[in-house]
Amino acid sequence: MRGSRSRDERFSGRIAGFGTSEGMRVVIGMWHDSPLGAFADVMLEDVAGHRMLLAPRDDVADYIAATYTFDEVRVLPVRSRRIEGGLEVVAGGSGASAPFFHARLRIGAVTALGRLLRSVPRPLATDPRWLAALDPLASRLMPGVHTAGTAGGGRREYYGVTALREIAWAEAAFDGRHLGAFAALDPPVRFGFGSAPRDPQLADVVTTIRSADPPPAR
Repeated sequence: MRGSRSRDERFSGRIAGFGTSEGMRVVIGMWHDSPLGAFADVMLEDVAGHRMLLAPRDDVADYIAATYTFDEVRVLPVRSRRIEGGLEVVAGGSGASAPFFHARLRIGAVTALGRLLRSVPRPLATDPRWLAALDPLASRLMPGVHTAGTAGGGRREYYGVTALREIAWAEAAFDGRHLGAFAALDPPVRFGFGSAPRDPQLADVVTTIRSADPPPAR
């Protein structure tokens, strides 16, 4: 009998992570190319450790919840757009109703690590073999950060970051409440095997979810 084969699903987009003085940690995914189409999602962890996913559709919610761990999942419209100097993300709300979540981010300069990442050829920077080898170094350089790990259901996940910019400032409101001043993402979030960096950053990333197909019948 032949061994099992691997099957890859790739998500290309951006991930933004930051914290607030109230203790909320925010991780926003903005995906322009994926097996689920283009979409945005928001992951939140509060000071008590409650983890919440905001996803725009049931299929997106099901996929992400099967990959990461949450205490609560809400399906509601999630929209991201560019604004002058940065990005805006809105979840829920329409017409006169206030959004359930709202964030504005001012994006700064490319980081020193980001300049180094730009020098790595993209095919290598997103190759799961490279990312598995890089993982021990990544976790030492940025505590809590990993480039390879488990993704639930016997799958593996690989984060291939191709660019990094600093988030110079952000503000967020959740369920009608302002979340306080812009802060580091600390402590690390606990959705999956790794966290976004402590220093708020916007990462261009290709995420690969690798599944092992069952071996073919003899």
